[in-house]
Amino acid sequence: MADQSDKKSFKKLGARHKARRRAVDLLFEAEARDIDPADLLSERVSLAVREESVAPVNPYTRVLVEGVADDLDRVDGTIESYLQDWTLGRLPAVDRAILRVAVWELFHGNDVPPVVAVDEAVELAKELSTDDSPSFINGVLGQVVQVAPQVRAAAAATRATAVADDEK
Repeated sequence: MADQSDKKSFKKLGARHKARRRAVDLLFEAEARDIDPADLLSERVSLAVREESVAPVNPYTRVLVEGVADDLDRVDGTIESYLQDWTLGRLPAVDRAILRVAVWELFHGNDVPPVVAVDEAVELAKELSTDDSPSFINGVLGQVVQVAPQVRAAAAATRATAVADDEK
């Protein structure tokens, strides 16, 4: 019988967790190198095709990085609106990357329950950031979760309108 620590270790090894972590790594690197995350992603996808020793980029990592890159202004604006006595630029870069992935998932990850997006962000903060980051990230995302259903509904309505317009 597996105990709780075994279950937690197993969860951390899941494909989606690894994809999120790689997305955070790529977003962090793109910011450090001051390049577009989508361009860095393309570099890594090409490198994996050319070099057998380089692991291919997980499809969900691609979804996350491309999604954050496409919606960066709104994602960052949302994060900033919930920072109290902080600015986005003052946060550790890894925390910005974690928050960006989580907020994008909360707004667009229709197959990701909000509690999972928040839990994964907190776990990534525990692995990658400061001792204070998990609770800070949890607090920010706890506020974003409250508006996420409205954002998802608005996005769905926009998609439905676009589909209807395309069918005309």
